[in-house]
Amino acid sequence: MAYNTPTLGFLVHDVARLLRKRFEQRARQLGLTRAQWQVLVYLAANEGIHQGGLAELLEIEPITLVRILDKLEVRDLIERRRHETDRRIWLLYLREDAHPLLKELRAVGDAARSEALAGISEAEQKQLFETLSTMKSNLLKACNLPVEDRKASYG
Repeated sequence: MAYNTPTLGFLVHDVARLLRKRFEQRARQLGLTRAQWQVLVYLAANEGIHQGGLAELLEIEPITLVRILDKLEVRDLIERRRHETDRRIWLLYLREDAHPLLKELRAVGDAARSEALAGISEAEQKQLFETLSTMKSNLLKACNLPVEDRKASYG
């Protein structure tokens, strides 16, 4: 294989990086950093989650998340509520001001996806999503196996 031929991993990484870059270019007008909008999006799907759980989902250090949450709280976009039985745990919720912003973020995402999918038929898009979903499922299963079992199972 020639070294200038992209592998699947590099191609998927580059597409994801460029899609994220285009989203960030479009989202800049909303005054949020990538880290902030990622927290809002994940929180919208997991309201009531505790800070440690959200940090795990985002794959960031808890202290990093605390700094982001502090900034979002100052902007009145999120709120922290104490856990009923464990005062050490903070549960996270979106505030009303976050909902219109999330709607704008969805529109920005739709526009960036439209640019990325330009010239690709609906049938090809459907096949792409099915293929990527199968790859994700395969990798999730593989990641739950010990390395030696993965080698025996996959090659």
